[in-house]
This record gives sequence, C-alpha cells and structure tokens, in this order.
Amino acid sequence: MWKPAVCTKDCPDTCGLLAKVEDGRITKIKADPDHPFTQGFICRKAKFFPEHVHNEKRILTPLKRKGPKGSGRFEPVGWDAALDAIAGQIQKVVKAHGPEAILPYFYAGHMGIVHRNAGQAFFHKLGASRLLLTICGPAATEGFKTTLGSGPSTDIESSVDSDFIIIWGSNTLTTNIHAWSFFLKARKKGARIVVIDPYRTITAQKADFHLMVKPGTDAALALGIMNILIQENLVKKTFIKEQTIGYEQLVLRAAEYPLEKTAEICGVSTRDIENLARSYGKAKAPFIRTGWGPARQLRGAMAMRTIACLPALVGAFDTTGGGITRSLGGGPSDITRLTRPDLCPEDTRIINMVELGNALTRLNDPPVKLFYNFMSNPAAVAPQSDLVHTGLAREDLFVVVHELFMTDTAKMADIILPSASFLEMTDIYKSYGHNYLRLAKSVIPPVGQSRTNLAIFQALAKRMGFKEEVFRISEDEFIKGFLEDSHPSLKGVDTKALMQGKAVRLNIAFNPYAKGFNTPSGKVEFFSQAWQDKGLDPLPCGQVWRDPQGDDTYPLELITPPHPLFLNSAFNEIAKIRTLVGRPTLLIHPDDAAARHIVQDAPVRVFNARGECRLDAKITTDTRPGLVVAEGIHWPQFMDQGKGINQLTSQRLTDQGETCAFHCSRVEVIP
Repeated sequence: MWKPAVCTKDCPDTCGLLAKVEDGRITKIKADPDHPFTQGFICRKAKFFPEHVHNEKRILTPLKRKGPKGSGRFEPVGWDAALDAIAGQIQKVVKAHGPEAILPYFYAGHMGIVHRNAGQAFFHKLGASRLLLTICGPAATEGFKTTLGSGPSTDIESSVDSDFIIIWGSNTLTTNIHAWSFFLKARKKGARIVVIDPYRTITAQKADFHLMVKPGTDAALALGIMNILIQENLVKKTFIKEQTIGYEQLVLRAAEYPLEKTAEICGVSTRDIENLARSYGKAKAPFIRTGWGPARQLRGAMAMRTIACLPALVGAFDTTGGGITRSLGGGPSDITRLTRPDLCPEDTRIINMVELGNALTRLNDPPVKLFYNFMSNPAAVAPQSDLVHTGLAREDLFVVVHELFMTDTAKMADIILPSASFLEMTDIYKSYGHNYLRLAKSVIPPVGQSRTNLAIFQALAKRMGFKEEVFRISEDEFIKGFLEDSHPSLKGVDTKALMQGKAVRLNIAFNPYAKGFNTPSGKVEFFSQAWQDKGLDPLPCGQVWRDPQGDDTYPLELITPPHPLFLNSAFNEIAKIRTLVGRPTLLIHPDDAAARHIVQDAPVRVFNARGECRLDAKITTDTRPGLVVAEGIHWPQFMDQGKGINQLTSQRLTDQGETCAFHCSRVEVIP
C-alpha cells in the first residue's frame, strides 16, 4: 500500500513522497507524481529512507549511560525511569543554579511545524536559557530584506520564462534539485545558465558558463557589474526613478569598483565580468537564484544585500520570468499556541547556538549544567567542534539527547530518548523553496519504543507539574489551529485537499514585488536608512573580510559546502550511503598540492589554530589556487582520529544576523 508523505529534511524542496508499506514496514520510497513543484522525482539519497527507518543501528529504547562519557556504553531503561531521571536532574539543577543553567539545543533535523517547535513551550516554562537560532540563514535574510524587504521572493516556477539565469552561490543540483528542471525548461527556450561559485560544483559543470570567484568577493563582483550597467546605460531609469531610493549614492559607490579592480578582487578575468554584466543588462527577463554560500562569510549580510540590488537596476521585476529568489513559502505564522513565548520570564539569558563551544566551556553566572539536545547533532555540525566536544565531555554536565542513532552527540549523553522518524508522526510542512503547503500523517506507528518530540515533552511537562493547555493537546489540534491563522498566504487555501495529503498552493503571487516592496520606504532601498541608524554602511559595499586568525601561517582558504549524498550530518547513519560517498576528501588545486608534495588520494592533515582533521587529497582544477574544499559533514566517528571538518571552522559571527561564517576559515594542508 502506498501512502503519501513529505520529506522533512532541511532542504528547500520539501518533496512530496509516497511510502510503500508492507506488513507494517516501509519497503520503498518514491516521488509523488502529483506534487506541482517536485514533479515526480526525488534526490538519490531520499530513496534510502527505508534504511533510515528500519536500520539495525537504530535506537529503539531509552538508554542510560553506564560507562565514561563518550565511550558509547549504555544500558536500556524504561521510559518512566528515563523521564523520572531527567525531571529529577532538571529540578536539581534549577535548585542549585537556577533555570538558566539549562540549555536546550535544537534546529532543523525535522522541518514540520509541530515537532520542530514542540520543545519551546517546555523550556519557556522552565525559564531555561533561550537559544538564538542563527546557525544557517539569518545573515542572508537580513541582507536580502534590507534591499528588497521581507516576505517571499520571486517564485522559482516563473523562471521558465527567463532568458538569462544566474545561479549565485548555490549548488542547485545538490541543494535545490527541483529548481533545475524549471531552469532547463527556460534553457530549451533559449535561456543561458550562469553559475557563480568559488569551485566547480556539479551544477557549474552543467551550466553554460561558470565564474569561479574567490570566496567572500560576491559583493565586490555585484558592484563591478553595477558599474558596467550604469556606465553602459543598461539600467531601467523609469523603474529606478519610481521604485527605488538611493540611486545617486549607489552610482558613486559602484564607481569605486572599476573593471580592473573588480577583477583583481574577485580573481576572475575582466572579459568574463564584462560579458556577464552585459548579458545580464541586455536580457529581457534576467533571473537570479541566490544560495546561502555568499552569506556564510563574515560580511555575508552585506553580500546578500548587494546582490539583491541587481534586479532593480535592470527592471527585472517588471518582466515575466525575471526577478530574484532567495526564500519562498508562507503559511501559518502565528504558532504561539505551540511555542508559548509568554511563559518565558523577561530578561532570560539568550545564547547564540553558533557559540555553543564557548557556552559549554566558558560561560558562568550560571554555567550550563544541563544540556538538552534534539533535532541536531552539534558534535558534528557546530563550529569549532573541539570546544564543543570538550564541553560535552564535562562530567558535571548532564546531557539529554533525542535521537534515532548513536551520533557523536548521542555518545556524550547521560540519557538518550529514542525519537520517532518523520514517517512515524503527523505534521504540517511549509517550504522555503516553493509556495506549497502539505500535511502528512504517519505512514506507520513509531518503531520500537520511539516517541515523537511532542509526546516526549508533554510527558516531561506532566512530571514537572505543568498545567497549561500546550502540554496536553495533540498534533491534529495544533494543525487545525494553524490553519485558522489569518496570514494572507492562507486565504483561499483548499483545506480539504490539504487534509487529504495533497500539496496546496498558497496565496502567494509568482511575482510578489509587483505591488511594491516590504521595506520601510516601500521601495527598493539602494540606500538603507535603517542600516545607517545602526551605524552600518547604508550602501552596498564590496570590502572583503578574511579569517582574522589566518595570518601567513594558514595561507589556504577553506569552504565546507554540502555533499550530494549528505544533508548537513544526516544520512551518515546509512551504511550504503557512506560506501557511495567514500572516504572524506579535500579538493586541492594542483599548484597547491605540488607546493606541498601532496599526491593524488594521499591522506593529508588539514589544520589551523582551532583544530585539525585528516582527509584524502583530491587534486583537481575544479577548485582554484589558494582554495581547498571539503564537501559534506561526515560524522567525526567515521573520520580518522574522530575529528570532523568543523574542528577548523570558527564561532565568529556575520556582520548582521549573527550567523556562523562557516565559509571563512584559513588552513594549512600537509601530507
């Protein structure tokens, strides 16, 4: 029997799935052919979901540590014993140190509205330290909305009518695969596809042209393009006059980035910049798909803000097929019935999740004494992981983890609670890559003794004596309430079809900018008074910030983009995928390899002042001189010496959004 489902991984596509269930087991996963955006195909890794759910390594009962921290030695315990131990430890920590000594840590291991947010009311009621959820997208969001305003951007589906498509800092065939089919439809009608990326991704290999810029130079490139557009009169002056502010100031700023200077900053030829700018300016309906890569630099918000200026210069928003996409989606916006922020005491301490290493090793008044982790694997994904591991190893730190598998974080736990998989729960799913909403019911009951996040937190709340409504109502009740939200995107939505498991189109225009821009001025803001009021540069700026801990000791730049078969640290649990991926590798240019006497496939040590890890060298011109690339997050336990790639990244924050500058690290590499 085939049952509808939704892929809940942290991917913009939020695919429609069908799960085949035989004798209570999921035996096969395929794409839902009726989903309007994902259109009947799924990525290669999604086909392995049966091995995710029915995995011999899956944790199916609560576990209690019986050996030293990190030893992986646990013994099964009953649910009552596990929950009693957690509740007792919470009460002990609160009495001795206050509730702020408790730190919840969670993110996007599950993207359904209910279960992703199921723990917030519990920790708000406790008065635990609040977690600032900034590790991924806020820098991109802050930069983009400064120029164009908040809300959804140009619908990717409209790109089929574009004649010139720029994929800027996105490996679409890895991280947004269904967008590619729309780009191909445009190409069949004559559109060119250009990729701007520091290395030759699989998407860049299939593009018509690839501009291999230096990391962190995206804003400078955008300003150089603007200067050519302005100098060669390729701008749409009517749109600029009626729909923008700050154009005169922008002209002066763009003039600071003449062609030769821009080429030197970005590490590309003047001819390639000229061709790109002229093609973009002369296109009838130019379209830009931005990724998250440019925003993962120290000046990531500025990079995104600057790129977002380009469509307004050429009037792309007035065309069919033109525009720019960063994030899409809508749907329920008021989820306070679930999260209950009103329960949180005022002035409760806030901890940025990017700075977890510091929080676990250096924070005082009070120190973190109880760490509660779910929907994340910070021992693998958090930056500067040597500090994270050191903190998790503290004997005076009580660690609780919800998990399906013995991740590196779970190994450090005192209590592990077995989580239900996304195919064993009911939830409702928004997307950030398309404008459809979908509900999915559980296709099988929870395997073993596993439970959903909501069930776990409600059981803990009962032990703590919490009486509020949020701690006793069901997924279905929450979902029904969400759909009564007055958010404009829900107006006219076919609720009946949604409840039947169908993807329904939200009330969002393909060109949401047709009626103006959700900025303070209502126009595209080349000049941002809001940024000036905060003491920031109010204009786009191409200044490049490098890793300040680099100096001459660490001459190579490192970026850590996604691997096609992993999603953050997910899918490491599947042995067949690990075999397909192979050993962790480091892409290094032949010139850099030769200077270090590194040969193909040889093990190398990659290091800086923060840590080190071992990978195998892949010598290739797919990267540029001075740049090394490590694709994907392998679990540290599967790497030499148990050290992962985030040993090398730092806890430094971006210029706005307080996001992690993951792609701004300098390293050295030796055999």
